[in-house]
Amino acid sequence: MTDDGVYRVVRNDEEQYSIWWADRELPPGWTAEGTSGSKQECLDHVAVVWSDMRPRSLREQMAQA
Repeated sequence: MTDDGVYRVVRNDEEQYSIWWADRELPPGWTAEGTSGSKQECLDHVAVVWSDMRPRSLREQMAQA
């Protein structure tokens, strides 16, 4: 299997990130974040924007505690 092709960065409601093939329909619960490119370009972008791996709901719960 090859990593060639165009990918896009996707995000779910919990503000968790992943990458997905640009030519495929997104899985339920995920939306395109706006970045696309090679697999490595997308992974590099995720590494920059996803600095807190905790789901949004957990971050909010901890902030209230």
